[in-house]
Amino acid sequence: MTQPRFNMDWMLRDLASSVPETRHVVLLSSDGLCMAQVGADKDTADRLAAACAGLQSLSGAIAAEFPEGDGRMRLVVIEVDGGFFYLMAAGTSSYLAVLAEDSVDAGLMGQCMRDLVARLGEHLSSPPRVDGRMT
Repeated sequence: MTQPRFNMDWMLRDLASSVPETRHVVLLSSDGLCMAQVGADKDTADRLAAACAGLQSLSGAIAAEFPEGDGRMRLVVIEVDGGFFYLMAAGTSSYLAVLAEDSVDAGLMGQCMRDLVARLGEHLSSPPRVDGRMT
């Protein structure tokens, strides 16, 4: 398994602590590699990252149906029994995923995710890989 160049978990802690009812925050590359995590064990974070890679691919196909747009996914929100799932485009080739309880303030979560991406987007990017390793 490829590891990121440095630990980025600290970047996600503010989001997890500033929005009550946040369960897990995961930063992933577009191909499903978990780059950072807060509130999730390694197996959970890896499962979320893999599932998110599929979701972002599907949402890209839907985005392509809007000819005026650029064909990229910006935000996906899924409500299920027990909570919410958020997936937001973060930096270059990276996505921010959040699982939250059903009592989460959805507006606050969306705003805090947008703020994090705006402040730290360049640091949330997935660096290119050479021979399966990040450069």
